[in-house]
Amino acid sequence: TLKKKLELILPIKQKIFDVKEIEKKLEKKEILEKYLEYGKKLKKYITSTHVKLNKEIKKGKNILLEGAQGTMLDVDFGTYPFTTSSHTIAGGACIGLGIGPQHINDIIGVVKAYTTRVGEGPMPTELFDKNGEHLQQHGHEYGTTTSRPRRCGWLDLIVVKHSCTLSGVTKLAVTKLDVLNGLKTVKICTKYKIDGEEIDYFPADIEDVKKCKPVYKEFKGWKKIKPESETLEELPVEAKNYLKYIEKTLQIPISIVSIGPSRRETIEIV
Repeated sequence: TLKKKLELILPIKQKIFDVKEIEKKLEKKEILEKYLEYGKKLKKYITSTHVKLNKEIKKGKNILLEGAQGTMLDVDFGTYPFTTSSHTIAGGACIGLGIGPQHINDIIGVVKAYTTRVGEGPMPTELFDKNGEHLQQHGHEYGTTTSRPRRCGWLDLIVVKHSCTLSGVTKLAVTKLDVLNGLKTVKICTKYKIDGEEIDYFPADIEDVKKCKPVYKEFKGWKKIKPESETLEELPVEAKNYLKYIEKTLQIPISIVSIGPSRRETIEIV
């Protein structure tokens, strides 16, 4: 119970306060009453979610699951130790929600038209030039809570292919295509070069990943994508070629393309 937990934790927290010379007495009764009130407000939102979800699945309801963080932060398949503590691949939905994998029909892989990374860890396509600055500034690539600049680079199709394989991606949603507006040349990493050899897969050993140098395919850039575009046909031919290459290489259809920050600036491909 909350009362028992408070009895255990409050003496520890009080010692920390005392060491830090914080003049505050932690009163168990006051804290208990405060959080019991919170509990009353939250109660209607709390349930055995796995029971609720499986009941709705049996009724034939559609359920949309949204994962957090990127594949390369997965505790097992990411660039450990530069990862989070949980499973970020699609299989994490089954583990986290208590539903069987046979109930998941479509897996949409969401990928930016370029690559970003937050924090430490290897990133073969990272850019340190004006192109990297362009992606960072035009893509507003700054941490939502820390405002820390994100690391930016060209699209790493080796990482994307690795991610699609791990999650069994059936459709792609390519976001922030408009951020590439105005670049004379855009690039996609298609292979890595390591110890004089070219490879087309993501190495299991992080020390090998650190040694990887990107091998790029270059594409002619485009000036601007019209934000009112509603179909792929309305995009600049260069942007269409960029998307076609991604689709052809991965052998996965693109079903969504975002061409601006507004929800309306989204092209859905049926």
